[in-house]
Amino acid sequence: MKTAILAGALVLAPMLFGAGAARAEVVDKGAYGFRLRHTAQVAASPEAVFKALGEIGRWWSDAHTYSGKAANLSMPLIANACYCEALPGGGGVRHGVVDLVIPNQMLRVNAALGPLQDEGVSAAWTFHLKPKDGGTELLMTYHVGGARDFVTTLAPNVDKVMGEGFTRLKRYVETGKPQ
Repeated sequence: MKTAILAGALVLAPMLFGAGAARAEVVDKGAYGFRLRHTAQVAASPEAVFKALGEIGRWWSDAHTYSGKAANLSMPLIANACYCEALPGGGGVRHGVVDLVIPNQMLRVNAALGPLQDEGVSAAWTFHLKPKDGGTELLMTYHVGGARDFVTTLAPNVDKVMGEGFTRLKRYVETGKPQ
C-alpha cells in the first residue's frame, strides 16, 4: 500500500514543486545505483537553514510518510541521532541515522528512504550550506548505492520526491510555511 501511495505522490510531485523550483538533476545512474543533486539560493542565514533541517516534521510532506503526518517525523541535529517517524499504536520507522553534523555547514544522514529501505541499499542524504549573497547557498545530494535494476529505474521518481522536500524546506525557511 505504501508503494502505491508513493507512486501516486510521485506523479503529483512535479505539479507541487514545479514553480520556482531550484536546480535539480539525476547526476549519475548506473548498475551500482544513482546520485541526485538539488541546489538553491535561500534567503536566510546558514544558521536558520541548519535549524530548519532539524525541524523536518514542519516542512516534509505528509504524503511521503508512513503515518500520513509529517509532524510525526523527528531528526535531532546530533551525530548518531535517529531520523524517525512515530506511528499510531506505538510503532515507528527509523528512516535513517544522522552520520555527520557540522553546525551551519553540513548535515549527512544515512537514509535509504521509502521503497529503497526494502532493497538493502545504502544511501547518503547530505546538505551543504554556504553563506552567499546575504543568504545561503544550499546543496542537497542523495547518493544511493548497492542497487539492482529496479532501484535504478526509480531514480527520476525519487528525484521528484526529494526535490519536493527540498523546495518545501526552502519555502519553510523563507516564509515559515512549506506550501
